[in-house]
Amino acid sequence: MASNTSKTARASVRAGAGAQGGALSVLGEFKYLIPLNKGKHAYVRNLTNGKTPHLRTDSEAFVEEIRVLAGAGHAAKIRAEINALAAAYPSDGWDTTEKRLVDAGVFEA
Repeated sequence: MASNTSKTARASVRAGAGAQGGALSVLGEFKYLIPLNKGKHAYVRNLTNGKTPHLRTDSEAFVEEIRVLAGAGHAAKIRAEINALAAAYPSDGWDTTEKRLVDAGVFEA
């Protein structure tokens, strides 16, 4: 008797069955920030509510969105991502963005 599920679907189910404790299993690395307009704007991918707002990096809304993610335990990953963006795009002002977030106390425990 032939199976009605595709090979890809069966492989996906097998891979999901091997995940530890029902944890989210993703291919590749999850990025929280998608930079736009030379660092002036960014999409912020929020795992806590499933939304991806488009925000100015110098706005209070951006600071609050990062604060929510940091409060949910993602602070170290976001800070590392901002540092990587600052290293990759030194003229885009990501170092200034990180300083604004630090001054606002976003990364404090």
